[in-house]
Amino acid sequence: MLLMLAALAAAAQTASEKPSADVLRVARRLQCQCGCRESVAACSMLDCGFSKPAKERIARMQAAGMTDSQIIQAFVRDYGPGVYLAPPSAFGWVVPYGAAGLGLVLVWLFVRKYYKPRPAEADDPNLEKYKDRIEKDLADLE
Repeated sequence: MLLMLAALAAAAQTASEKPSADVLRVARRLQCQCGCRESVAACSMLDCGFSKPAKERIARMQAAGMTDSQIIQAFVRDYGPGVYLAPPSAFGWVVPYGAAGLGLVLVWLFVRKYYKPRPAEADDPNLEKYKDRIEKDLADLE
């Protein structure tokens, strides 16, 4: 019973510490400054000295009525332009598919150039001799 109460208390504590979707939306546009190269929303460092206070600051700024762009500008002003993570462009979506398509074309060209199908039957006189022998042996079995 005591163990269940401790688990419920831990779950309640972590649920209250979870940032809202609005905070995470802004936090995805900011790079964590702890050195992990992740966004503030995705920083996985335990007890990160930047992401947790940054999320709290974002929540306070949103509660004060600031827009997303105003919050991002405040972080850029305080930490420099390196803190801003631009949203992915169309280039980021096209390059992987283009590379996969180019790879498939190269594989197709390679196979087309180096794959030589075997002929169905060769015109070898020795083959005719063996065929005749097989036919004769099969006739003897019947």
